Amino acid sequence: MEMEPGSSSGSSGGSQPHSVPSRRSRAFYRFTQQNLPACKPALTPGLVIITFLLLGIICVPVGLVCLHASRSVVEIVDRYDIECIPEQYQSNKVSYIKDSMISKDCKRDLKVQSHMKAPIYIYYELENYYQNHRRYVKSRSDKQLLHGLKYRDTSLCKPQETTMNISRKNIAWKSDQDHKYGKHVYPFNSQNGSFIGGGKLDPNTPLSDQEDLIVWMRTAALPKFRKLYGRIKEDLNAGEVITVHLVNNYNTYSFGGKKKLVFTTSSWLGGKNDFLGLAYAATGFSFILVAILFALIHVKNPRPHGDAILSSWNRKTSAR
Repeated sequence: MEMEPGSSSGSSGGSQPHSVPSRRSRAFYRFTQQNLPACKPALTPGLVIITFLLLGIICVPVGLVCLHASRSVVEIVDRYDIECIPEQYQSNKVSYIKDSMISKDCKRDLKVQSHMKAPIYIYYELENYYQNHRRYVKSRSDKQLLHGLKYRDTSLCKPQETTMNISRKNIAWKSDQDHKYGKHVYPFNSQNGSFIGGGKLDPNTPLSDQEDLIVWMRTAALPKFRKLYGRIKEDLNAGEVITVHLVNNYNTYSFGGKKKLVFTTSSWLGGKNDFLGLAYAATGFSFILVAILFALIHVKNPRPHGDAILSSWNRKTSAR
């Protein structure tokens, strides 16, 4: 019997053949339905307790090592803004600092309490000074610093060089020297009248070589910060006395700021900062405490848990 084109064989009302899904569509379906093979561990009480205990055992030694490195840093911190004010001006510090006719020279004797290994870094520190304030940030012009227009100098009080060998080179970022300050731009000081800053810049040195200015102009994030002044490349022994001659020029009295001079060493972790070590140690002890607490609860009130092999994701579904 001949069949006409388009006619179907078999019983009446036969169904159309189903399209077979491609391999890619099956994989996409399993992905969208979150049915891909994955590690799905059953968190039993014992596994949770062991995990917390291991994390604590790892974090506590790391914290103690970081804390030891921070405590090994030797610092000499001297706040000189109060001690460098003459007795007759103690009640009116602002008028003293604004009077350019009064000498601001100051001498400080600092005793070394512990052996300080070179290199020893010298910082000047300001407190309660918001260098990231909007008005301060807007008062600087990167184009003026790069292309040579006049600008207001806002450098601050800095110690003068003494007979000790202090290296003043390589204290600024190389990228700042090359890309933010012009090599053919020379400073213009406008520290006249009430605008009294620190020491004046050398008018014969281009801005790219004025590393003191470059260090100062890099904005600090917090109101208490330190700026690198130089390095001492020789050891200081315990009991030695450092005589520092400085000029107390920068006005921090009108806004209640503080000025300090800092001599400090460094460790493999950097400067003196206990936060990282304390954070690791506190986290580790917290993990151990939680592990002990979970263990006591599990011993006192044991709770049977199901067999992970019988979980739905471990059972193989029979093919239809």
